[in-house]
Amino acid sequence: MNCVLLGFIVLGAFLGLLSEGASTSRPRVIKVGAIFGLNTMYGHTASLAFKAAEEDVNSDPSFLGGSKLRIMISDAQRSGFLSIMGALQFMETDVVAIIGPQTSIMAHVLSHLANELTVPMLSFTALDPTLSPLQFPFFVQTAPNDLFLMRAIAEMITYYGWSDVVALYNDDDNSRNGVTALGDELEERRCKISYKAVLPLDVVITSPAEIIEELTKIRGMESRIIVVNTFPNTGKMIFEEAKKLGMMEKGYVWIATTWLSSLVDSDFPLDLKSLNGVLTLRLHTPDSRKKRDFAARWKKNKTIGLNVYGLYAYDTVWIIAQAVKSFLEAGGNLTFSHDAKLSNLKGEALNLSALSRFDEGPQLLDYIMRTKMSGLTGPVQFHRDRSMVQPSYDIINVVDGRFRQIGYWSNHSGLSVVPPESFYNKPSNRSSSNQHLNSVTWPGGTSVTPRGWVFPNNGKLLRIGVPNRASFKDFVSRVNGSSSHKVQGYCIDVFEAAVKLLSYPVPHEFIFFGDGLQNPNYNDLVNKVANGVDFDAAVGDIAIVTKRTRIVDYTQPYIESGLVVVAPVTALNENPWAFLRPFTPPMWAVTASFFMVVGAVIWILEHRTNDEFRGPPRRQIITILWFTFSTMFFSHMQQLNSPIKGVDTLISSSGRIGFQVGSFAENYMIDELNIARSRLVALGSPQEYAIALQNGTVAAIVDERPYVDLFLSDYCKFAIRGQEFTRCGWGFAFPRDSPLAVDMSTAILGLSETGELQRIHDRWLSKSNCSSPHGSQSGDSEQLNVHSFWGMFLVCGIACLVALFIHFVKVVRNFIKHKPEEEEKDIPSPESSRLKKLQTFLAYIDEKEEESKRRFKRKRSSLSMNANSSISSRQI
Repeated sequence: MNCVLLGFIVLGAFLGLLSEGASTSRPRVIKVGAIFGLNTMYGHTASLAFKAAEEDVNSDPSFLGGSKLRIMISDAQRSGFLSIMGALQFMETDVVAIIGPQTSIMAHVLSHLANELTVPMLSFTALDPTLSPLQFPFFVQTAPNDLFLMRAIAEMITYYGWSDVVALYNDDDNSRNGVTALGDELEERRCKISYKAVLPLDVVITSPAEIIEELTKIRGMESRIIVVNTFPNTGKMIFEEAKKLGMMEKGYVWIATTWLSSLVDSDFPLDLKSLNGVLTLRLHTPDSRKKRDFAARWKKNKTIGLNVYGLYAYDTVWIIAQAVKSFLEAGGNLTFSHDAKLSNLKGEALNLSALSRFDEGPQLLDYIMRTKMSGLTGPVQFHRDRSMVQPSYDIINVVDGRFRQIGYWSNHSGLSVVPPESFYNKPSNRSSSNQHLNSVTWPGGTSVTPRGWVFPNNGKLLRIGVPNRASFKDFVSRVNGSSSHKVQGYCIDVFEAAVKLLSYPVPHEFIFFGDGLQNPNYNDLVNKVANGVDFDAAVGDIAIVTKRTRIVDYTQPYIESGLVVVAPVTALNENPWAFLRPFTPPMWAVTASFFMVVGAVIWILEHRTNDEFRGPPRRQIITILWFTFSTMFFSHMQQLNSPIKGVDTLISSSGRIGFQVGSFAENYMIDELNIARSRLVALGSPQEYAIALQNGTVAAIVDERPYVDLFLSDYCKFAIRGQEFTRCGWGFAFPRDSPLAVDMSTAILGLSETGELQRIHDRWLSKSNCSSPHGSQSGDSEQLNVHSFWGMFLVCGIACLVALFIHFVKVVRNFIKHKPEEEEKDIPSPESSRLKKLQTFLAYIDEKEEESKRRFKRKRSSLSMNANSSISSRQI
């Protein structure tokens, strides 16, 4: 009996130990800390969502195996110091995770503490893109970080065709690093942030003085696209002051980040009518019954409107709860220990040894990263780089004091007018043709997409560099006796005409580039435009070549151009009898004879079938002569003699080649045609061209077609040899990504369509002092004799004889076939003369073939009837 009693005592003690061990591994309360400013919109919303999530987790006692989840909130009151103290206090109370902090500034600080004590820290508001998991492995962002927000804005800017933006932001980690990410995303799309307006921290702004100062600067700038990446307090003040400064009118574009949509969703007092036309974004959360039920539940205890961060706060609690559940079900224990590094620190006031290290923190972090659930915000899951899956945003337009959704953006499909979840099962298609948004009402009430820029309202003129040419001044030159800024010429008239077609004024001034003694180097002129130091644009006879397009943007070409070869030629038609020169007199005689023979042969062949070769003898002789002499006339063309036939013969020769000073032709011939530099001769004017060609200093000149056409209009002894061997044009140069280049291109196309471009060309360039300007022909000055063409004459003679023989055989056969019937009828006497037969044969030849056939048919029909009558008579 005593043995049995002793056994029960031992068993009870053993069960007690098991119970004690179980209570150690499954604590009665699982603590989670939260650090938020409860006097802020985000903190107030988060605290309500935390409470709701805590209730839902604890509503099922079996979810955590009998343990209760407890969310402990530390009110940071927007203070960095209180945020640090709250985190330290949590580390003394054995929390398994911390939700927060609210700002990225504190996230950078407190993440070091989380790393040391291995306590996972989760935040849905500190979304700084630079909070890298490599640097802060225990910090987890449970909402898409701002890299995706800035990517969405960059794609919106590209979609509307803008290139320059102004960024307004607070000088804190979250806003600053978000704008940096925006700059990177814009740069990938050949756009840029032209100005960054930095404002003080949101917590220290008490007056709008700094805001007014920055807005005044922006108002005088070129860009009208303004991105506001701030916090609610600063954002409200920005739009209030912008309204007063007239910056909410037509022409401006305002894009506010998610702070504006959160402010409105939270029912904070805000005059939305003053924000008409503003675009804003909101983290997209798919519609679901769970989300609708939570929203209805929220309204019952409404102290603040439900914004999207309330949904993320709720889901963050569940992420932790699911991870703890999985950890405990896998047999994990929640234990804490003292950090040896902290225990060795000595201090009179600091009790650092009281801070606990979460021993199973790395394992719990691993379960957090493996979360896969359906939350209020949609699918909750992390990529391997710890970013959230399927980041997406709603794009909202403020219209008539309310929100109107115009589309969506997702990292999978880009811009769309349907919810992004409908694309997730399809391959990603980010092509420009697949990007769509609904119509927008812009500031000022217009539905026309703003241009996005204006000329800076700072009293400065657009500085336009023009080449100070020493030659070919029809293209651009200084007005004689005028001030230094008076310019005229073909290029200037085209530019001014295009400017008049723009829908806005372009105040500008012309600044000469070069000394006027020799043509300037056009590569240097273009480089100065690219640098933006001396010139804002360049106007003139500027060729569009590949090297220059890498550093500047050109307009649409306003004139076609290309390199051509010009060489001296000998013309052979300088007097009324010049057409006789190509052939010697015997050659002319033989040629005329053969033309007459050919004409006669054609008459014979065509006489019986072609009405043009019939009629009185006089008419037929005139037809033959006309054919003969028209053939002779068209066989002779103007002949031009030159050893240079085109660029190929120029390359293979050893002669020297002239080019215009400052032209790209020099580098082209050296780099592309491999012509030795020693063969090239720089020439500065049309007069130098003519002298060098006449005295043989150069064998030919290579220059652009417009210059050459102008040169040949005054100098008639030269001609273009061969065809253009490059194709390009002239355009106006602007800095890279200049919106003015696009508008000017459209204006140039307008000039071309209306014919104004051609009229300007004719006014300046359509002139000639030569009676018949030379074309790109080649010829030979040697007189040609009979021996040069004996083969052609032989072939022509044989062809004529063969044609006549065939024709004669055919005619004789038809004559023999058709005439017997007639002879039977006439029954000619044996005494008929041969002359009469010849006359009959010639009459047959002269008779039209169709008439012969008709007469033959009539005779055969008559003979047949007579034969039938004769047979009938015999039968009777």
